[in-house]
Amino acid sequence: MAKASPAEQLRLLDLQALDSRIKSLRNQARNVNNNPEIASLAGAVAAAESARVAAGTEVADIERELTRAEADVASVVARMARDQQHLDSGKGGSKELTALQAEIVSLERRRSDLEDVELDVMERLEAARTREAEAGAALTALHEKRRELEDKRDAELAVIGSDRADAEARREELAASFDAALLAVYEKTLSKHGIGAARLFHGTSEGSGMQLSPGDLADIRKAADDEIVFCPDSGCILVRSAEWGS
Repeated sequence: MAKASPAEQLRLLDLQALDSRIKSLRNQARNVNNNPEIASLAGAVAAAESARVAAGTEVADIERELTRAEADVASVVARMARDQQHLDSGKGGSKELTALQAEIVSLERRRSDLEDVELDVMERLEAARTREAEAGAALTALHEKRRELEDKRDAELAVIGSDRADAEARREELAASFDAALLAVYEKTLSKHGIGAARLFHGTSEGSGMQLSPGDLADIRKAADDEIVFCPDSGCILVRSAEWGS
């Protein structure tokens, strides 16, 4: 078992502080990255996109309907113009001219009906285009809101990343200053228990937050100052200070 002077063991607390800082920053980054507001906006954006597409499809359908209505009116108007031209020419018998006059009257009524249909389609198209514009505006607003949240998230992650890189650099430098055997014990303990070292203060392990039993304290008192002792509850290295057992 590796041994270390009390001063060297005390320095393990500095290493643990950096490891705790790095762990905290890693958790912060995960929480910031998993922003529930951004996640919820993804669903809202998908719904808004679907609404915009549906509105656009409706507009396209009504535009085709308007094209047909306009063509129907144009066809009747053209037919009326031909009949009127024929009628104005005076060519043909009286029965034929009378029939032309009757057809023109009928076509006039047909044109009026078709123009009513055309007007109705135009009104529906205007309403559909309004809905499409509103759906587009809603989608744009959601995209903008999501971009704002993502920009804020990225800025926070950049700060956290910088802090973490600094902590990791200081941690690497500090770790390199330890005896390899002591560092190996610390690293193994950290990996296994999630905490490598903690102070034993007034009989309480700061690794577990628990007061050690009289028997455990008695065993620790028997250990030499350079012997590495462990918390019976958390499993971490216990760093003894002058007043640890008082």
